[in-house]
Amino acid sequence: MSGDHSHNDSQIDSGSRVNDSHKHKDKYKDKEHKHKDHKKDKERENSKYDNSDHKDFSEKKHREKEKERIKHKDGSTDRHREKDKRKEIKPKKEKENGFSSPPRIKSEPDNDVYHSPKSLKRERDHDETEFKPKKIKLENDKLDKKAKKRKQDEDIKPKKTQKNKKGEVADGKKKAKKEPEEKWKWWEEERATDGSKWSFLEHKGPVMAAPYEPLPSNVRFFYDGKQMKLSPEAEEVATFFAKMLDHEYTTKDTFRKNFFKDWRKEMTSEEKSKITDLKKCNFNEMGEYFKVQSEARKAMTKDDKLKIKVENERLLQEYGFCIMDNHKERIANFRIEPPGLFRGRGDHPKMGMLKRRIRPEDIIINCSKGSKQPKPPTGTKWKEVRHDNKVTWLVSWTENIQGAIKYIMLNPSSRIKGEKDWQKYETARNLKKCVERLRNQYREDWKSKEMRIRQRAVALYFIDKLALRAGNEKEEGESADTVGCCSLRVEHINLYPEKDGQDFVVEFDFLGKDSIRYYNKVPVEKRVFKNLQLFMENKQPEDDLFDRLNTSILNKHLQELMDGLTAKVFRTYNASITLQQQLKELTSPDENLPAKILSYNRANRAVAILCNHQRAQPKTFEKSMQNLQTKIDAKKDQLSDAKRDVKSAKADLKVRRDERFKKAVETKKKAVERLEEQLMKLEVQATDREENKQIALGTSKLNYLDPRISVAWCKKWGIPIEKIYNKTQREKFAWAIDMAEDDYEF
Repeated sequence: MSGDHSHNDSQIDSGSRVNDSHKHKDKYKDKEHKHKDHKKDKERENSKYDNSDHKDFSEKKHREKEKERIKHKDGSTDRHREKDKRKEIKPKKEKENGFSSPPRIKSEPDNDVYHSPKSLKRERDHDETEFKPKKIKLENDKLDKKAKKRKQDEDIKPKKTQKNKKGEVADGKKKAKKEPEEKWKWWEEERATDGSKWSFLEHKGPVMAAPYEPLPSNVRFFYDGKQMKLSPEAEEVATFFAKMLDHEYTTKDTFRKNFFKDWRKEMTSEEKSKITDLKKCNFNEMGEYFKVQSEARKAMTKDDKLKIKVENERLLQEYGFCIMDNHKERIANFRIEPPGLFRGRGDHPKMGMLKRRIRPEDIIINCSKGSKQPKPPTGTKWKEVRHDNKVTWLVSWTENIQGAIKYIMLNPSSRIKGEKDWQKYETARNLKKCVERLRNQYREDWKSKEMRIRQRAVALYFIDKLALRAGNEKEEGESADTVGCCSLRVEHINLYPEKDGQDFVVEFDFLGKDSIRYYNKVPVEKRVFKNLQLFMENKQPEDDLFDRLNTSILNKHLQELMDGLTAKVFRTYNASITLQQQLKELTSPDENLPAKILSYNRANRAVAILCNHQRAQPKTFEKSMQNLQTKIDAKKDQLSDAKRDVKSAKADLKVRRDERFKKAVETKKKAVERLEEQLMKLEVQATDREENKQIALGTSKLNYLDPRISVAWCKKWGIPIEKIYNKTQREKFAWAIDMAEDDYEF
């Protein structure tokens, strides 16, 4: 109650009340003596009228005393009540704000107002329970109860209201829960039609990579067995190689050749003249130094880790958010990548090359004209500051390895990313309306007299049926040898008129995106098979299969078929429709929660296989499976013991037909049911883990599956969304969670 009073209120009456409290100090003491005498009288009466015959008399006597008290003068009664209330409130006020003066009570009027006897009686009945005849108890009980109530008030109230000088809630054992920020429901607002992505954008710019710290003097580099001191620039690049000594990359000729070539560019003329052979370089002391550093980081104390965490949180709050159209939006990655050695996927021809340090002079900033522009580090300047609201990036620069433009963009949970996802899935849903017409058309094109049309139609069939990527044009030797549908070569397929009991089988074997092998044997329609034979005639293994087709031609044709249609839209459509069909087939109403989630993962796996989303088996897979099997075996033993306990309890019940033994049987049966459910959950988990050891479910779930299908499935079967999407994914798909109902159809 006292926490509600304002500082001004307490100041207004503080003078008069302090004087009042001093003036009546002696009277309070007299009053306390009278109050004690009254309590003693009550105890004597309680002992005197102890049996039930005298209860009425006791109640009558107390009612008479109550009436006599009310008949006193109004001023005396008011003062008595005022003093009692002040006496009760005073300790709380001292506890909460440190002032000794009693607070001003909001519930009381500013002036002394006359109270009728009835209103006074109601107040006294409420505040002073010792005058209620039906609730007379021993004095010790009452004191214990009041003390307990005061303790509860002291324990609870300060935790809610205690604040430090800055007005922040002080740290305690349990921190006050932060109220969740109101989510921006951008999907309920109208979108801009002029192509603009935002009207206002303000941010702090990127966090630059930390400057290089030279190695300690005791960490040496040797060339041809002799110690050699390197210049800071050459030493920094040497540390990149030293950190990777235990990695297989440093054993590859391409990696070593590219590294040595770029390293020499950073050397002084004297260093270049001496260091001519990488095999004579000894980086061992450097490598050991970084191993020790790595172990030290792992062994950091809790306080040291906390300091790093606090600093990262500070950077996040300062640089990790931007203001877009009056809303605070999270930035995906606000740090500039530090320099290092390029690795690439697979046998990339540029592996080992030096990724140079990105400096402010390399960076383009994008923000609003009227916003506060990001400041470059002292003594530097940005390459350019733009105000382009037709693009979604905040920062951009060009990396030196492949000349690709890199961006800092908003987090996947932002409006811009969400709108893009939503539009992507809506385009895929539009394809559903006309996909049969498109399929009929490319089937007709298989018989075309023009070879280019036949090739285009067969390629479109593979993109539709096998969810192949279109494949982009690349400069020869500039990247790893990865291909897509349009860039397939003759060597990537084999034709079998009959194989494994199936007719017209095509065997695919090539490296797809990220150098992941695509291997598949699929039966195809006879006319497709005949066309492939025709395309392969008189060609060498390294020749293009579709020599009259490229991605530009294909995408132009797709745009003519449907607005916004690309090869990726086909991939998204087939992935989403497959998930929806699989969920309908695999989900059973009789399944429990773990079994339903297994069904979902199996449906998701069907999509991942379709899209060739593979992964290497985790290194810790065997160990984790052994640990899981140990848990399963232990749970089986517990279940066996529990079943024996049930049999024993039933035997006891036959001997003694007693309610207690009957309850024991029921309790032990419930224990068996609980253990059976836990065992099933573990076994389902083991099955799920085994089936998905080489399948990456996350890629399709986040990029190719309409999230509204998953949300609708969860709502239909009462599955918590948290079981399918983690917190980050729920933020990314907030729009789908809000709009999808249980009857949603892709």
